[in-house]
Amino acid sequence: MLYTIYRLFPALILALGLAAPVAAEQGMAIDPATCLGCHSNKISAAAFAASVHGKNACTSCHVEITDLARHMRGEVKVGKVHCERCHKKENAEHYDSVHVQKEVMCADCHTDIHTHRYWKKEKRIAVAKCIQCHDKAAVYRNSVHGKAVAAGNQDSAACHDCHNLHEIKPIGDGKSHEVREFHTKVCMKCHSDEKMMARNNVFNVAVKTYMDSYHGKNYRLGFPEKVAGCADCHTAHSVLPSKDPNSSVNPNNLVNTCGQCHPKATPLFGKFYSHGEHGNREKYPILFYTFIAMTGLLVGTFAVFWLHTLLWMFRGFVENREKQAALEEGHVEHAIPDGHKQYRRFQRRHIFLHLLVIISFLGLSMTGLPLKFSDQAWAKVLMGWFGGSANAGLIHRYCAGITFVYFMGAIFLSIHFLFIRKDLKGNFLQRLFGPDSLMPNLRDIQDVTGMVRWFLFKGPKPTFERWTYWEKFDFIAVFWGMFAIGGSGLMLWFPEFFGLFLPGWMFNVATIVHSDEALLATGFIFTVHFFNTHGRPEKFPMDFVIFNGQMSKHEFIEERGDQWKRYEEMGITETFRAHKTSGVAYDFIIKGFGFTALAIGIGLLILMIIAFLHGGAH
Repeated sequence: MLYTIYRLFPALILALGLAAPVAAEQGMAIDPATCLGCHSNKISAAAFAASVHGKNACTSCHVEITDLARHMRGEVKVGKVHCERCHKKENAEHYDSVHVQKEVMCADCHTDIHTHRYWKKEKRIAVAKCIQCHDKAAVYRNSVHGKAVAAGNQDSAACHDCHNLHEIKPIGDGKSHEVREFHTKVCMKCHSDEKMMARNNVFNVAVKTYMDSYHGKNYRLGFPEKVAGCADCHTAHSVLPSKDPNSSVNPNNLVNTCGQCHPKATPLFGKFYSHGEHGNREKYPILFYTFIAMTGLLVGTFAVFWLHTLLWMFRGFVENREKQAALEEGHVEHAIPDGHKQYRRFQRRHIFLHLLVIISFLGLSMTGLPLKFSDQAWAKVLMGWFGGSANAGLIHRYCAGITFVYFMGAIFLSIHFLFIRKDLKGNFLQRLFGPDSLMPNLRDIQDVTGMVRWFLFKGPKPTFERWTYWEKFDFIAVFWGMFAIGGSGLMLWFPEFFGLFLPGWMFNVATIVHSDEALLATGFIFTVHFFNTHGRPEKFPMDFVIFNGQMSKHEFIEERGDQWKRYEEMGITETFRAHKTSGVAYDFIIKGFGFTALAIGIGLLILMIIAFLHGGAH
């Protein structure tokens, strides 16, 4: 049996050979060698065999040829090759690209289709191919990226790293959201890779410092069209070292570069640290020590007043329990005659100014905090409510204007108090340090000592004069805040004006001061001030005196007994009697406003806490 098979094997081989032409005629794959019998003058058999398509037959692409005899007689029309039959992913990306819109098809780039070798991600091949058509972008070859790619550095950015290989989007309107985002997003792909930057000896905090800037925060919030991106300063294709005279970021060219967005930019303006890092003491000592000073101010202020608040909260809780126990035992405090009668503490002008403070402060907080904590999801939501960062910025500036209005009002009232009022005795110095003044004096040391002793159960709860030490601190903070947050805010609002006589790095300093002082103000108001005014046990849930200017005689004597005693000695207590209390409608509306403001403040405080717990930026 085996012998018979051996004898028939040569005959079998011969039969298969004779059957090959018949098989071709029946639609089976045609041997590429047969094709090369006619087409060898155009296609090298060796080159095709060594190409990426070498393992495919000719009819894998030229699918119309199923009958060799008819093809040789010219009866079969050979159409264009459809690469998508195999390259489905690349084809899908290509059909979503600008190349299809411009009728640039596969073979326009892959011209060497019969000799095409696997590119092994060699970026020089991609660059050479792109520049064949995009000759205007040939300046790329002289850029830091182009030179690095030419030297064989596969980390450096080539055309397809930014524009993709096949899914190439149209640039279109240079001011559109998509294009503006593109100008920065593509740069971050590489420059956010710290390991890549380190091994190429490239500044590795460019992305972080950009994101910490006003430009970067707007980009992160989703509004890149409103600010400068990477390519606006460094250009898209001609990125050069800052030492190169032709670089857009060379010191001699910064006026023109900044002038694209800031037409009145000056050489002083150009000294702004675009990537200034406040944590780098060696390179940016001014920013470093400014940051340290502001951080120290924040930590010191919060440490003192949060401790003060916690002690008061606990001591007030104990006091309320003691009062409750006394009532249960039948011990009733001596009733104050006419204790329910109302006395005037604030005039209408004071109430009006305080309403301006509330409106402007909440407006500034709601529009400013999303910018400070731009990496938080809630920040984008808040910006969306305002209709974008541009609208939020406009509201922020309006509220800043209101702030300057009430500040000037406070200045006017202070001048009136010191020099004009006729019902106060003494010269301006006696008035300045007298009991009706908000200027700190020696009495405040006594009051602070008395409160601490009360906190620690070492003495009775003190009574106060017209102003307590924490109210004086709040008032003085407005003046400090106006110089710190107001002054820095004006610099950032009008950079071109201040750039006429201040070096650009002052804007970096102003940004740190403005940001941290805003954090101090919001954190203090929404915790310490809210507690001192509305949250302490004897006032919870709200002290209404600032809204209607009135308080009962009982409350007056209990809290400000020394002021009442002084007024009695002067015989002027009834001068402050409120003969007409605020109306029901007014109380209803203004209390609704007050509770709404309180709720907004507490809500913002919660968002700030969430931001810090999730690593929000300083």
